[in-house]
Amino acid sequence: MLYIKNGRVLTMAGKIFENGQVIIENGKIQAVGENLSCPDKKAAVIDAQGGWILPGLVEAHCHIGITEEKKGFEGDDCNEGNQPVIPYLKALDAVNPMDSAFHNALSAGITAVMAGPGSSNVVGGQFLLMKTYGRVLDRMLLKEPAAMKVAFGENPKTNYSGQNQVPSTRMSIGALLRDELTRAQNYRSRKKAAQKNGEDFEADYRLECWLPVLEGKIPLKAHVHRADDILTAIRIAKEFGLGLTLDHCTEGHLIAREIKA
Repeated sequence: MLYIKNGRVLTMAGKIFENGQVIIENGKIQAVGENLSCPDKKAAVIDAQGGWILPGLVEAHCHIGITEEKKGFEGDDCNEGNQPVIPYLKALDAVNPMDSAFHNALSAGITAVMAGPGSSNVVGGQFLLMKTYGRVLDRMLLKEPAAMKVAFGENPKTNYSGQNQVPSTRMSIGALLRDELTRAQNYRSRKKAAQKNGEDFEADYRLECWLPVLEGKIPLKAHVHRADDILTAIRIAKEFGLGLTLDHCTEGHLIAREIKA
């Protein structure tokens, strides 16, 4: 048990305790308030000495442990730049928990992160949600997969136009994603029919990766900057009935009403 006292506690739920205490047990907050006594005499005690106490920060989008600090090519596993649609790639296989960035994040109060592939591809692969403390990734995981990375606009265009292959336009980015999602939907229907009829069914690893997305268990995680790219991401997500998060969303303020709708 951990007992933290004499701090200004920000609950992030509207209430502030000017001289509060926090009780933590087995890594989870058990009680927050004022005039809370420590229930265990053997508990570790931290005197905040008037400092601020708040929940750990959650980083919603990063590439920690995948693009490692000060490692150059050897520590850069962020983008597989030769195939535009690669849903079967897993951040799970790239994150190095020994990357010094984890120490930096934890020191800054970041206790959980969403990390995954970069934005060179239309479909870049699977993100994960993990804690920032630990040395063995499998023990740090909170959810895997946590999202499917897709990218619109300048990054896929820049990567593939230089290779003289599709996609080199925004039209082909949208077309490739729609084609992949249609294949995944058809695969899901065939699999369900085979299971219903008790028939053998040959699994396709690439298309299996889409099932959590189609079933609403994880969202599309869309790299978007321009307003038109944001609207394309929303349009495609609605066409296929998918969950969606918008990362960067640089020109989102220009179409706030449309995003809200």
